[in-house]
Amino acid sequence: MKSKHITLAHGNGGRLTNELIHEIFLKYFDNPFLRSLSDATEVPFSGRLVVTTDGYIVDPIFFPGGDIGKLAVCGTINDLAVSGALPKYLTCNFFIEEGFSIENLKQICQGMANTAKENDVLIVAGDTKVLPKGESSGISIATTGIGEAQPHSLGISKVKTGDLIYVTGSIGDHGAAVLLAREKFGLSGDVKSDCASVLQPSQKLLTNPHLKFMRDPTRGGLATVCHEIIELTRLGINLYQDQLPIQKSVSTFCEILGFDPLYLACEGRIVFIIDPQGEKLLNSLDFNLHHIGEIDANHDQLLLNTHIGGKKLLPVLEHDALPRIC
Repeated sequence: MKSKHITLAHGNGGRLTNELIHEIFLKYFDNPFLRSLSDATEVPFSGRLVVTTDGYIVDPIFFPGGDIGKLAVCGTINDLAVSGALPKYLTCNFFIEEGFSIENLKQICQGMANTAKENDVLIVAGDTKVLPKGESSGISIATTGIGEAQPHSLGISKVKTGDLIYVTGSIGDHGAAVLLAREKFGLSGDVKSDCASVLQPSQKLLTNPHLKFMRDPTRGGLATVCHEIIELTRLGINLYQDQLPIQKSVSTFCEILGFDPLYLACEGRIVFIIDPQGEKLLNSLDFNLHHIGEIDANHDQLLLNTHIGGKKLLPVLEHDALPRIC
């Protein structure tokens, strides 16, 4: 493309729009379904349909461990994966501000294409809108994901007292990495976002017949997922501070600025609930697992059992207690 930046003309449906489609979107996302450039595309599908949709805005758009494009594809795949589905197709809408760098757009699309390919997912439809300068944050992306339901039946209604709560890796990494990348705090660190697909670990967990529930702890973090479970089950949750996987760099960052890593977003983790009978089967899995708590019928609150033997009530996140990251 001759242009180095997005202009309003890229969104008018004319020659520059055609260049944008052919030289960027089709170049990176090319497949037979998208290549037809029709108003709608027919895709093969069998089984039960699972659908999710989401929007992605992040500042900065590039951060240690990923960017807005990788975040959009992983986030959509993950929503399907933790719902017990096998992701098949994605659609994506781009909202791009006038003046946005063409090279940055190429980099974002390349990352999206790589992530989709790694997860055997096709981007089959999309749309682009160009917004006047000053009316956007550079670029935002809206996605829809389509997946096929798998035989394992998950259900929050199956959760009962004594069930175990696990997480598949350290928590708060994404939130801390994005906040540090803003360079507004005068701090530096080596925190890297956990932005990644959870498709493979979710598929392995689904082979365990005692698995009851999965969720990815994105906006609002682990604590918010726990409160959602409490609201849906009317049961309580006990978390154990000594067992929470929090990287030292993340905890240090949070201590300095007064954040709580339990409320920071993760973008490549699964929180899951399993019957104790299924715990032995987890030993054969080849990824990190951390037992962090249990379901408790004796109360309907989220309690943290602290290092010193006390209990701390973790409230619902009602206000933006920290700078928004998306």
